Amino acid sequence: RLESLGKTAVIPPKRNRTRPRDYDRDLYKARHLIENFFAKLKQYRAIATRYDKRATNFLGAIYLAASVIWLN
Repeated sequence: RLESLGKTAVIPPKRNRTRPRDYDRDLYKARHLIENFFAKLKQYRAIATRYDKRATNFLGAIYLAASVIWLN
């Protein structure tokens, strides 16, 4: 159904699927990196629960946490 709408599969199919489908391996690698980054970002409690009320303060906290993740 998604292929008829012009969508492409990014997640690889299960190994025991009767009709295997193709997927973009490079796009899946990029998606995996982004998902891992968000998982690491959510480890910071202030970001996961959004302590800051103002959007600018929250964005600053995200920048700070992202830079700490990038430097490690």
